[in-house]
Amino acid sequence: MAITVNIYYTGPAGRARAFVREMTESGVVADIRAEEGNLRYGYFFPMDDEDTVLLIDSWKDQASLDAHHASPMMGRIAALREKYDLHMRVERYVSDETAPVTDRKFIKE
Repeated sequence: MAITVNIYYTGPAGRARAFVREMTESGVVADIRAEEGNLRYGYFFPMDDEDTVLLIDSWKDQASLDAHHASPMMGRIAALREKYDLHMRVERYVSDETAPVTDRKFIKE
């Protein structure tokens, strides 16, 4: 079981994309990816919304996510969110490793 959190960061005038640049260039993204239990940490840009960035953040289990939330990393992230005045919308998913055969016929691997 993995936990995936989709975070939509929104801010005016390109601030969300500037946030991603600073997260990446400052090394915060690399540090998060190196944390125990992190499975994925990637940013995506919606084609129809220049002011929003989607973060897909996946963790091995709740304990890994809790450790991340308790780490000093969260302070760095929060400071950058404040700097760029970003607002967030969050979706949380728990993976289903047992996809039925009927779903698999639509997936090309």
